[in-house]
Amino acid sequence: MENIRVALVQTALYWEDVAANLAMFEEKLWKMEEKADILVLPEMFTTGFTMNAVSQAEPMNLHSTRWMKQMAAQLDTVVTGSLIIKADNNYYNRMLWVEPGGKVSHYDKRHLFRMADEDHHYSMGQSNTIFSVKGWKIRPQICYDLRFPVWSRNRSTEDGVMDYDLIFYVASWPAPRVQAWDTLLKARAVENLAYSIGVNRIGTDGNGVHYCGHTAAYDFKGNCIASAGEQEGVVYVDLNASSLREYRTKFPAWKDADRFSLS
Repeated sequence: MENIRVALVQTALYWEDVAANLAMFEEKLWKMEEKADILVLPEMFTTGFTMNAVSQAEPMNLHSTRWMKQMAAQLDTVVTGSLIIKADNNYYNRMLWVEPGGKVSHYDKRHLFRMADEDHHYSMGQSNTIFSVKGWKIRPQICYDLRFPVWSRNRSTEDGVMDYDLIFYVASWPAPRVQAWDTLLKARAVENLAYSIGVNRIGTDGNGVHYCGHTAAYDFKGNCIASAGEQEGVVYVDLNASSLREYRTKFPAWKDADRFSLS
């Protein structure tokens, strides 16, 4: 593992306007002053958090996927964020992980937000996954997944090899519940002995829902190491590999973790 830098993009979104959002993000990305290994965009970054899946979805490798490939190649960084994808006659809130060389991996949101009827418009993801960069094992999650710690549990082998080193969430997390966002992001870091990052949006969407950001990163002790507050912008966070390894050695709580399997 090498140290890595992650760029967290906090912004408002144009409602159900893919072209406008891609143009907006492209302008922001070209103005970035620092190089990053991973660039994280919010949940449904091309449309906002909409239930109009049929009209807003696109298949894999169409406009937005190709745009992400272009940005990843030109900026020489991984570009990731979720958007609405139609596949096999189903609609998914799907996070794409696009590498500079053009490889595309994905994670489909597992926990669909029933209070907004997301479970009536999208299909549930069936599996967790791990992305990787510079030796880091990275667990992707989307918004409502944050409330379910079993799904994000960092399991380990008997000799201490853990599932992941960084867990990150892309979100459209409303302002009235932002205290839960802050608390749970920190909890995921502490309980999983891993870095935890959350990228949320700001502004008001087409349904009148307000978002106040609080994009942030926490280290394995629960210390906040980067925060965007409620302002628009790009926040950079450096993740230290040796510090993580040393802490896991000195404080091996993973040895006492409960063993379980997910059905």
